[in-house]
Amino acid sequence: DAGIRHGGTVPEDMIAQRLSPDIRWVVGGAPDYLERYGVPEHPRDLAHHNCLKVRLGDHSLYRWEFEKDGEAIEMDVPGAITFDDGRFGMSLVAGGAGLIYMAEPLLEPLVAAGAVRLVLEDWAPVSEGYQIYYSGRRQLPTGLRLLIDTIREIQPGGPLS
Repeated sequence: DAGIRHGGTVPEDMIAQRLSPDIRWVVGGAPDYLERYGVPEHPRDLAHHNCLKVRLGDHSLYRWEFEKDGEAIEMDVPGAITFDDGRFGMSLVAGGAGLIYMAEPLLEPLVAAGAVRLVLEDWAPVSEGYQIYYSGRRQLPTGLRLLIDTIREIQPGGPLS
C-alpha cells in the first residue's frame, strides 16, 4: 500500500507525507581502518580506499554525493564489497572493512560508541528527510494511517520542525 523513501526519490504521481527532518549524508570508517589507510581529506581521495558500495532496489550501485561551497560531486567509488542491507553495512564498517556512505542518524550509535569516526564532514550534503508515499485514494486505509501516526510518534529520525 505504501513505501518509504527519502524526499527527493518519491515518485511524482504519489501522495507523500514527511516522516523525518532533513538528513545529512556522511562517510564513516572504523578508527582502525582510518589509522591503517589514512583519513580522506577530499572526495577524490576515496580512489585510494575500500568503499562499501550500496546496491539500490533497481540493482544499480549508488553513486556517492558530496557538496561543499557550491561545488557538487557525484562519484562511483572503488570497493570490493557491495551491500543492500543497512544493518549489514553498519556491521561491515564497524568491523573495519572499509568506508561507508550513509544517513547520519543511522551511523550515530556507532559514532557515539567510538566504533566509527566520520570523515569528509565538510563535504556532507543534506537532503529532504524520509517520506511515506502512497497512491491517491479518497480515504487512507486505517492500517496505513495508524502506521504513519506510529512513525511520527516514535520520531526515528528526530522531531519534525
